[in-house]
Amino acid sequence: MSMPFYVSPEQVMADKAEFARKGIARGKSIIALEYDLGILLISENATSLSKIGEIYDRIGFAGVGKFSEFDQLRKIGVRFADTKGYAYSRDDVRGKGLANAYSQVVGDAFTQQPKPLEVEIIIAEVRDPRLAGHEHNAIYRVKYDGFISDHKEWCVIGGNVDDVESALRSDFRPEMPLGDAVRLGRGSLDRSSSGSSSLGAESLEVCVLEQDLPHRKFRRLSTDEVRSMLGS
Repeated sequence: MSMPFYVSPEQVMADKAEFARKGIARGKSIIALEYDLGILLISENATSLSKIGEIYDRIGFAGVGKFSEFDQLRKIGVRFADTKGYAYSRDDVRGKGLANAYSQVVGDAFTQQPKPLEVEIIIAEVRDPRLAGHEHNAIYRVKYDGFISDHKEWCVIGGNVDDVESALRSDFRPEMPLGDAVRLGRGSLDRSSSGSSSLGAESLEVCVLEQDLPHRKFRRLSTDEVRSMLGS
């Protein structure tokens, strides 16, 4: 009788991580960027499939990787937030709690399933000075293995992260107006696209979480609005 083929647990985890990273790297980068009135979410996306969406009143979601997997995660997040808001209070729904829930779901899939989720996601929550505990913006990144991190000012997932981060690091300034933030986001994404051409408004998906909006803070910018901000 032949001996079963043995693979060490360390190698199994390394292979899963490599598989997930390759799938995520094939996607286009997404940037979450703070501006003077909230958080901008911007991505190169010429398709009709949305990579950016709303989870709850003050909370947005962005995902890169395998669309069917991160869209399923978005729907799970909507149900989680609605259930918590109904059972307690809408003010008790926090980006941190949602990010922790995502971390557990994605981490369990990585360790327990044969194939990990090929996803990386951002959870962004805009500040609301009227509510205790909501005075500051919050941006969380959840990786394919469930590792969670919080970020200030900006966060990048997918694509050529190093190039995009380099552009943001050199040109970001706090409290910039929305138009400047959109132009910085577009320029940073250009860097990820090898700078071969400047991305047009029709190639961008742009959303904001804006603190001055009543009730729901999430807003999707039209192509004409983006084109006006880009001056093209």
